Amino acid sequence: MSVSTTTATAEGLCAFIDDSPSPFHVVRTVAQELDAHGFTRLSEAAAWPAETTGRRYVVRGGSLVAWAGTADDAAPFRVVGAHTDSPNLRVKQHPDLASAGWQLVGLEPYGGAWLNSWLDRELGISGRLTVRDGNTLREQLIRIEEPILRVPQLAIHLSEDRRGVTLDPQRHVNAVWGVGEVPRSFLAFVAESVEVDPATVLGWELMTHVLAPSSLVGRDSDLVSAPRLDNQGTCYAGLRAFLAAIDDPGAAVPVLAMFDHEEVGSQSDRGAQSDLLPAVLERIVLARGGGRAEYLAALAGSVCASGDMAHATHPNYPERHEPAHRIEINGGPVLKVNQNLRYATDAVGAGAFALACDQASVPLQRYVHRADLPCGSTIGPMTAARTGMPTVDVGAPQLAMHSARELMGANDVPAYAAALAAFLTPVE
Repeated sequence: MSVSTTTATAEGLCAFIDDSPSPFHVVRTVAQELDAHGFTRLSEAAAWPAETTGRRYVVRGGSLVAWAGTADDAAPFRVVGAHTDSPNLRVKQHPDLASAGWQLVGLEPYGGAWLNSWLDRELGISGRLTVRDGNTLREQLIRIEEPILRVPQLAIHLSEDRRGVTLDPQRHVNAVWGVGEVPRSFLAFVAESVEVDPATVLGWELMTHVLAPSSLVGRDSDLVSAPRLDNQGTCYAGLRAFLAAIDDPGAAVPVLAMFDHEEVGSQSDRGAQSDLLPAVLERIVLARGGGRAEYLAALAGSVCASGDMAHATHPNYPERHEPAHRIEINGGPVLKVNQNLRYATDAVGAGAFALACDQASVPLQRYVHRADLPCGSTIGPMTAARTGMPTVDVGAPQLAMHSARELMGANDVPAYAAALAAFLTPVE
């Protein structure tokens, strides 16, 4: 699988991210691409077609699972996993506030947002509303690309410590959106932006996003500056890899699994700890004529690559990294290992991904977190536990993880996608 086969580019990643300000928009962006390649969306609540082959996907909120079927009822799976959510500031249930002559919108951090990076940026709003239509409910996607919100920094002259302000997530991340002593209805503003009667809105998941577009930067334009690289970098690379794999099938069923809520632990109806992936995989086997025994046999031969972005060695803080494991931007995909299983990588999974990188002719880097620093985790360990698949944690290197805007290498985009495509198409 050559790098060019996947059609993954840095410019394509920028466009993907700019089209996908929330997990729900990630799913819509991916679904539109799948539709264009002949995929059919299935409902989990309906009977699935009995055809033994086909291109299918299911959506559960901000999560999506797609696959290309095969007639072999015990064929194993090759799964590329990712997550659709990113740390940000989200709208509270009673957001309308006023203070010192300012009208405010109440926000709270989601996930491990690096709070200082969200200050003094023009912010839009995205997410979804649940709208009453008679005695039924419907979902309404929201995307406001106007600079309506801003979280202002405290002036340096008023700070107790001029090296930086410590932010209280309860008091210091509310956004200004106007002046006046009487709060205005933010929810009404959002509803009216999509011509919805505010009185019919019964539920909402709304979040802020940085409005500045993604771009190529650096002397040679070989860097990608963008929000939400963690983990839309993997969502994009995984999608391009998956589409390449279905045109060049190997010995296993290629599966693309994207989960919401990784940044807050994945314990939800659509997170990686849910039944979403196991249920879909079992129904794939049932639809192609197999039973429980065939499903378990398929799982036994399957492998999962848990894709999440990786830490590149920071030039200003090299001492914060394991000195024997330097990770370079534009140095190729990263295989992540943690002895305490914050990453799920074992020898079998590592071997499968290393072989894929060799077949794709891309370099492989190996990452270990400093033993004296707490290590983040991924969907890898929980996916391995839920399915019993050997799992490898991988990613593309980046700086400024969990910042409102992050940085990665432009050349790492096609290399990452090529490695994932080769992983999805094992050669017998």
